[in-house]
Amino acid sequence: MSKKIWKLIFLLLVSFSLVWSVACKSEKKEAPVVEKKIIQIGDREIQLQDEAIYKTREFEGQKREYLTLDFSKIDHPTSVSEFQQVFHQPPIRQYRTGTCWCFATTSFLESELKRLGRGEFKLSEMYTVYWEYVEKARRFIREKGNSFLGEGSEHNAVIARMKQYGAVPESAYTGLLPGKTEHDHAAMFNEINNYLEFCKKNGYWDEDKAVDYVKLILNKYMGEPPSTIEVNGQKMTPKEYLDKVLQLPLDDYVAFMSFKYLPFYTKGEYRAPDNWWHSQDYYNVPLDEFYQAIVNALKKGYSVDLGGDVSEPGISGEAGLAIIPTFDILPSLINQDSREFRFYNHTSTDDHAIHAVGITQKGDHTWFLIKDSGAGAHRGPYQGYVFYRDDYVRLKMLIFMVHKDAVTDLLQKFQTK
Repeated sequence: MSKKIWKLIFLLLVSFSLVWSVACKSEKKEAPVVEKKIIQIGDREIQLQDEAIYKTREFEGQKREYLTLDFSKIDHPTSVSEFQQVFHQPPIRQYRTGTCWCFATTSFLESELKRLGRGEFKLSEMYTVYWEYVEKARRFIREKGNSFLGEGSEHNAVIARMKQYGAVPESAYTGLLPGKTEHDHAAMFNEINNYLEFCKKNGYWDEDKAVDYVKLILNKYMGEPPSTIEVNGQKMTPKEYLDKVLQLPLDDYVAFMSFKYLPFYTKGEYRAPDNWWHSQDYYNVPLDEFYQAIVNALKKGYSVDLGGDVSEPGISGEAGLAIIPTFDILPSLINQDSREFRFYNHTSTDDHAIHAVGITQKGDHTWFLIKDSGAGAHRGPYQGYVFYRDDYVRLKMLIFMVHKDAVTDLLQKFQTK
């Protein structure tokens, strides 16, 4: 073959390579995860144990390295159908909002409506979120700026807002402006935060005017919530809808924690920033009873509203699993003290709320079916669900809420103290 032909073939190959490279970059494809079992620390090479794996992920030219689990070695349920389940509405996403607390608790209350024989309802999360922002702003002004302001909150905030403002069906208020299909509260929260910080800096404490201005911001991004709705041809207020149609026994839901900073079998404050109004309505119990109450409730047909830490190497949206790796702590060493230690050094933080809707046994472990509004769960293999192993719940779940009838034996211990 002549040199000219070889040169032509070479130029064609180079051109194809360049076109392929440009095409890949234009699509911003994420490079595959690179896994390795030996990592370099200084001048030493460290061989990782079987369970651990070190990953490098490259995206748009930048590398991110992290220690995680080799989830392929974990014996786990492989299908949602393996779980004994409580009725629940299908998983939905919270998108770019810090409102997991409302998605989880609204889902929990929808399950309760079915369990109580009220029927199947899809309620509006954003109606509650709207009024939660209003009450956060109100307290911020009343406390002269000495009140935590963030997108997060706790389960019992939903109960409090429903008592105050009622509830509406999802169809009556989506919190989305026309043409929008995904929630995004970043700009809205920044505007609210900037305004309230302006009030603080300038000593502007007119509560009515400040709250009205915050409502204008909320209306701008979410739309104004309805003052009346129509149900089966009948017009009613959100409070009437709650009282006459839903008839939820809101006083029957109880929240639990497990911390040594408060005597067990007493009630007190859950010390987390998202408990922004410093609720002291949490029943404090030892860890073993805390965990067993969750198990017993699910087995008896009650769902459980959970809150805790999901920023861990043992939780993976990609795998759809949450366990505690042995390179963190051995399962036999998970107890009140190891749990407490992680809360105090802030490796266990209150960063996510989820809804436990099922339970099953796999080998030596109990597994929990978790309905999750977070993005990672919806990108994972179980499309909005994550399977939590017992050790993860014991170590990393910090609070839960449930109907009082699911924990009657536990509540009796408070009456005798």
